[in-house]
Amino acid sequence: MKIAIINGPNLNLTGTREKDIYGNLKFDEFIPLLQKKYPNLELNYFQSNIEGEIINQIHTCGFNYAGIILNAGAYTHTSIAIADAVSSILTPVIEVHMSNVFAREEYRHVSFVGAKCQGSISGFGLKSYELAIESFIR
Repeated sequence: MKIAIINGPNLNLTGTREKDIYGNLKFDEFIPLLQKKYPNLELNYFQSNIEGEIINQIHTCGFNYAGIILNAGAYTHTSIAIADAVSSILTPVIEVHMSNVFAREEYRHVSFVGAKCQGSISGFGLKSYELAIESFIR
């Protein structure tokens, strides 16, 4: 089973930025731990700070993967284009956020992307990604 993990802007700084919100672990440390925990899955990781690159990756994975885990970062609250990309594909998408977006600034309470996803998981740190994987394999 192939699952894509697609991260948006500023998530390349996870482990260094706002550790009280995002924790100490970097994604280049976290992804190998996921691969070890789920050896029967093909996990493909992609991160970009550029909206169009995220859309291209959704298109690339959207017809031949079992699932996409998408953390669009701040684009969650602003990008109709990413929401449209999610609507345009056949692969189910789970929106994830490490922080509880509903406990943060009010503008983070709206998700254009999440409205187009199969489900949303937020507030569990990096565990949010594991919960999304579990939703695909069950």
